[in-house]
Amino acid sequence: MTRRHSVWDILRPLELFLCAFLWLECIYRIFCVERFFDRGLLYILLFSIPLALVCTVLTSVWGEKGNRIAAGVLLGVVTLWYMIQAVYYTIFHTVLVTKSFGMAGQALSNYWRETLVGIGKTIPVLLLLAAPVVVFVLLRRHVALTTRADGRELLVLAGGAVVFQLLAAACINLPTTDLLTTKDLYRGILLPDVAVSRFGVMTTLRLDVSQTLFGVEEDDDVLLPDDPDSSSVSGDSSQEEPPEVVYEANVLDIDFDKLLEQETNKTLKSMHQYFGGREPTLKNEYTGMFEGKNLIMLTGEAFWIGAIHPTYTPTLYKLANEGFVFKNFYNPLWWYSTIDGEYAHCTGLIPSNQSKNSSFKITGMNKNSMYFCMGNMLAMEGYPTTAYHNHTHSYYSRHLSHPNMGYDYYGVGAGLDVKKSWPESDLEMMEKTIPQALAGEKPFHNYYMTVSGHMNYNFVGNAMSMKHRAEVADSGLSEAAQAYIACNMELDRALEYVLQQLEAAGELENTVICMSGDHYPYGLDGTGAIDELTAPGTENDLIEKYRSSLILWCGGMEEPIVVEKPCSSIDVIPTLLNLFGLDYDSRLIIGRDILSTAPGLVPTNKFCYASELGKYYANTNTFIPNEGVTVPEGYVEQTYKEVKRMVTYSGYILFNDYYRVLGLEPGTPPPVVQAEQTAPQESASADTPIN
Repeated sequence: MTRRHSVWDILRPLELFLCAFLWLECIYRIFCVERFFDRGLLYILLFSIPLALVCTVLTSVWGEKGNRIAAGVLLGVVTLWYMIQAVYYTIFHTVLVTKSFGMAGQALSNYWRETLVGIGKTIPVLLLLAAPVVVFVLLRRHVALTTRADGRELLVLAGGAVVFQLLAAACINLPTTDLLTTKDLYRGILLPDVAVSRFGVMTTLRLDVSQTLFGVEEDDDVLLPDDPDSSSVSGDSSQEEPPEVVYEANVLDIDFDKLLEQETNKTLKSMHQYFGGREPTLKNEYTGMFEGKNLIMLTGEAFWIGAIHPTYTPTLYKLANEGFVFKNFYNPLWWYSTIDGEYAHCTGLIPSNQSKNSSFKITGMNKNSMYFCMGNMLAMEGYPTTAYHNHTHSYYSRHLSHPNMGYDYYGVGAGLDVKKSWPESDLEMMEKTIPQALAGEKPFHNYYMTVSGHMNYNFVGNAMSMKHRAEVADSGLSEAAQAYIACNMELDRALEYVLQQLEAAGELENTVICMSGDHYPYGLDGTGAIDELTAPGTENDLIEKYRSSLILWCGGMEEPIVVEKPCSSIDVIPTLLNLFGLDYDSRLIIGRDILSTAPGLVPTNKFCYASELGKYYANTNTFIPNEGVTVPEGYVEQTYKEVKRMVTYSGYILFNDYYRVLGLEPGTPPPVVQAEQTAPQESASADTPIN
């Protein structure tokens, strides 16, 4: 006859699960979180207690065998989730969320080499994470209840779970001086990496699932614009004033007051208010500088400042230093890696993490109006517009998103035939496509998503690194740094070929080349190569690791134009629209024309930011002002709020197909303002740095 358990026996499964959760969180935290000791440990403990109580209930409602099986299965599933997170972080250096299961599965299956390497690197962590399961297997007869708990015991356990959950939730309201408060992090837009460091893996999973099912509503205090007299995103960058020149605002004829009056939907009313009240950028001396020219636009796979070298990548070096020279360009890593970086570069919008699909896929599936993309805008000017990707054409659903941007799209398996390798050759892609463009109608616009710079950065599984291995052998760099530069030499050779063909066709001075990366090369994290190729401490700096280079070059430019203003990939589209003299509304693109007088602001996925006055680190609630600047009172907090608005309203544009709501349909000429709108703007000479 089975002995009836005592009241104290029920503590055994509770102890098992609580110790298991704390062990798993600590191991993950040691290897995958920036800082181990901070207040996050307290929240992890508080939220682990109710979770352990729930698990105890679920493993106490059966008989002896049933309880043991339930405990083993539950503990095994939880441990597997931590293991998956550890491997995913090792490969992509971010947290896996349920919204990205589809893309993660596609990435891991396509990049199976990287997956295997990632698993290999994570083996020590996986062994440590497996410890609770091993302990359970060895002590399973001692930690599982031998009989079913009675109703009173189950009620006490369930009640305890509720009480401790309410206590933990109440603690998030504790006062703090942080701009990114625990309350905002718990109830606002999910920032997975920050949430894991503050609440742990399991609570982040719960918040992730909750937002996937029920969405999230921003605090009205965040959405309300600041006092127009405040200095939210401006600062003292005064110089000796040159002669005043009057320029028009880059706006379209959109009556936001009328739209606001007629609208009943709360979100759309908020959008009309925000965009209608947003300060437009002005046309400037660079407006129309590239009007009527060819445009070759590229998103470079893992293209980053460390890939630019005068000896090994001379063409990249030439393009980055002989056109517009951007001294403070950043390329933040967004939620879904490559496809989000490409989205930011091509749309001027910040991608959203509030859907199971990437922002680009949503635009393609729903056929959103992507009015201001260069494909659609230049197609309306009569340009033939074509896009290429030298990897699987449907990867990340580009076969849906890129035609929706106004391109005839070709990739491997759909009209672009390149030699099968991993990664494929950017040079071969250019050899197959540039002659075709030069032989066709002009001006033309070609867009490319490259792949040669993809990780892993070694000389075993990377065909492009191996191809150029001998050329970097005498560099004195580490293997990872050599391999990174080597694979980007293929991109360099591709652009060298492009310049040669343009010159032979007499189109060099009539062609603009624009390239931004999709993200920094996170495949170099942990190798020391990021600091090696830049400066010590760069890898651990949540802003400086994103410092990169924007190539914006034209053969007709007589001398470099230096730009000091902080800027990022979301600023590329409005800058190009102005340079090509196209009619657009600068209020409706979250990025800003870099060459305008609008102050520079670079947001990141952790709500850190870089501005003309300094850098704000949300993880430490620290603002580091630039040398010699005066920071106005309230500037840091107001700029932080603007960063949150930029993220929020970018998502609203996506999920509400806002350009179509405003009547902006691709192929339809924009509603141009008839009455002249003028405002003073300072001019700048070509040899004067732009601040």
